[in-house]
Amino acid sequence: MMHDSGGVQMARTLKHAALCLMLLPRFLLTAVMLWLLDFLCIRKKVLLEMGERQDSPDDPPVCVSDSNKMFTLESLKAVWYGQKLDFFKSAHLGCTAPNTEVVLVQERRRVRILDCMKGKRPLILNFGSCSCPPFMTRLAAFQRVVRQYADIADFLVVYIEEAHPSDGWVSSDAPYQIPKHRCLEDRLRAAQLMLSEVPGGNVVVDNMDNSSNAAYGAYFERLYIVRDERVVYQGGRGPEGYRISGLRTWLEQYRNDLMNSQTGVLHV
Repeated sequence: MMHDSGGVQMARTLKHAALCLMLLPRFLLTAVMLWLLDFLCIRKKVLLEMGERQDSPDDPPVCVSDSNKMFTLESLKAVWYGQKLDFFKSAHLGCTAPNTEVVLVQERRRVRILDCMKGKRPLILNFGSCSCPPFMTRLAAFQRVVRQYADIADFLVVYIEEAHPSDGWVSSDAPYQIPKHRCLEDRLRAAQLMLSEVPGGNVVVDNMDNSSNAAYGAYFERLYIVRDERVVYQGGRGPEGYRISGLRTWLEQYRNDLMNSQTGVLHV
């Protein structure tokens, strides 16, 4: 029996190693890009081109100060971690949404993330943290979307582990310098800062097992839409894939579909 258990464990280890090898090319490409971005002339050119491609006020360009180092041991750890989470995530478009545990910031009560759904209304999940510059830069645009579509959808900010902790991959562009969360109280305290940025907003925190972050592959930041307990929209990984404009497009189409269906019922 013990021999069988050891064999299963070995098989899992080999499978994990094989999957990590599949991730390696993507990771190495990102590592090279980070190394190149430490050359300021290249960084400025890349950021300029990225800014020119952002044709929506919902997605203001990302700012990276010259003082920030992109190619460091901590940055490589963060990139590998994020890519691994994305690869192993259980949330996929069209599939059942993971019903992970979160903690309500105000009530400090543990619930399941799908408990925040209200009937058949779509639930928008916005994963991020206060130390993530792209997330915080686009928070105002997210709030505009919340106000505009509050009549047809519900919105939830899920506070996950820090993207740029002050004792990790530091970013001087982060509006808050917050160390890694050592306990749930640390995470709740950080989420209180988020609440001050989105007064009246719905904010929950991931548990200290980071189960929501892992299930949704959310690190550094990410957007999802869940309806009827299924993933109906999956945004790209941040920073480059984090687009509030994509969220707005989906909601606008959903509103049009609702209006058309109601018009069809009236005609009948």
